[in-house]
Amino acid sequence: MKFLPATFLLSFTFAKAADTNALPALAPAYGEMPPTFWEQHGTSVIVGGFAFVILAMLVLWKLFQPKPAVILPPEFLARDALAKLIGRPEDGKLLSDVSQILRRYVIAAFIFPAAELTTAEFCAALVGNETIGTELAGSISNFLRECDERKFSPTKSAPPINAASRALELIALAEKQRERVQGTK
Repeated sequence: MKFLPATFLLSFTFAKAADTNALPALAPAYGEMPPTFWEQHGTSVIVGGFAFVILAMLVLWKLFQPKPAVILPPEFLARDALAKLIGRPEDGKLLSDVSQILRRYVIAAFIFPAAELTTAEFCAALVGNETIGTELAGSISNFLRECDERKFSPTKSAPPINAASRALELIALAEKQRERVQGTK
């Protein structure tokens, strides 16, 4: 402890003697900083990003675009619908379904106007159509009238007419007529 005040006085002297204004030795200067990644490639990344987004949108649009509908020929649709009706009991509902299927087939196959016509009006339009032919028009008209008579008849004792099978036969005759008409064109 005797030396404590003396060391205190000496430390002041050493501090005064030190050159406090001298600059430390400087490190050499760094070279110019190279450009960053974004400075070098920013434009390319942005253009590439937009191109990727546009390409992804086009691919998704193409994937989710609805497929074109497959349009089946009218004879296929009619035959398929009538085949489901064969064997069912012949009541007013079945006769109505069969006559509607046959009407839709004739309208689609022979390019009739799609207006809602009564049986008498539809039969008159059949007779007036040149591509159907008089024999086929008469057969279809007779069949449709017979279906109407049985649908709306108060008595149900008549034997079945096999409406679905007869309609299939009429469609087969109509297809032969269409082939003849298309062959002459």
